[in-house]
Amino acid sequence: MTSSHGAHDTHGAPGTTPDNADNLQGGDGPNPPQAPVAQPGESLAREAWRRLRHNRAAMASLVLLALMAVICIAGPWFMPWDLAEVDWNAFGVAPTLEGQHWLGTDANGRDLLTRTLYGGRVSLSVALVATLVSLVIGVLYGAISGYVGGRTDNLMMRFVDIMYSLPFMFLVILLMVVFGRNIFLIYAAIGAVEWLDMARIVRGQTLSLKRREFIEAAHALGVRDSKIVTRHLIPNSIGPVIIYVTLTVPKVILLESFLSFLGLGVQEPLTSWGVLISEGTSNMQGAPWMLIVPAAFLAVTLFCLNFLGDGLRDALDPRTR
Repeated sequence: MTSSHGAHDTHGAPGTTPDNADNLQGGDGPNPPQAPVAQPGESLAREAWRRLRHNRAAMASLVLLALMAVICIAGPWFMPWDLAEVDWNAFGVAPTLEGQHWLGTDANGRDLLTRTLYGGRVSLSVALVATLVSLVIGVLYGAISGYVGGRTDNLMMRFVDIMYSLPFMFLVILLMVVFGRNIFLIYAAIGAVEWLDMARIVRGQTLSLKRREFIEAAHALGVRDSKIVTRHLIPNSIGPVIIYVTLTVPKVILLESFLSFLGLGVQEPLTSWGVLISEGTSNMQGAPWMLIVPAAFLAVTLFCLNFLGDGLRDALDPRTR
């Protein structure tokens, strides 16, 4: 009786039906259920995005950077003051919420918030354009050098060493003497220097990838060298490249600020965070807000970029998976 009752409970109790027993053993077949298979090329990106979302510092930095970009781009349209407009009744006014100058004015009576937002446009545009220039040149140069190898690789890397030996300030001053001082020259000067590190990084990745099986298979199928470089080597080097780009942007912003601080950057009526910081240092004792406001915008942007770079490094690094 006891044995029969127990057997009856085993086959008839809720939660232990034959269907559920099959589920416990692996579902419809002898193999365990498989997760949905991602499309080729999407699984790594989805995994990286999932890992990045769990990094609170990186996600907060990403949100702050997006807000900073939106504010710098759209903010001046809603400001009551223009970039070079002078308020003749407010020279060197401290920040206040009562008037129209929330962050004060500079020594010439111009609204500091408006000038800081315009300066953010210039600094961020210089950073993005110069980084894009260095990305395109460095990735192509490094991939070709590493893939071709031999004497060509040696000559291309010796050229990189020569460029490394040239002082950056000497190159900038030389370009300004020849072409004159303008904002496009800053793009060219910074982009002409920053691609060197990118080229070395991509070259190292290419050297480690070009002997892999999928590259050998592409050779066996008769794929052209240009297609191998653009469709196989460069996409498989994208992880370190993305990480380095996020670290290059703050470096470029600092370079632009340094050039503007020395008087080699943008000219009036344009301004940048470096120019504003330079003006603030000369009035630091009597009007400290002229230094604090642009320096705070610059510091927040640099911190966010560094945190985002660290988060991308952790998300894309295969050794941490």
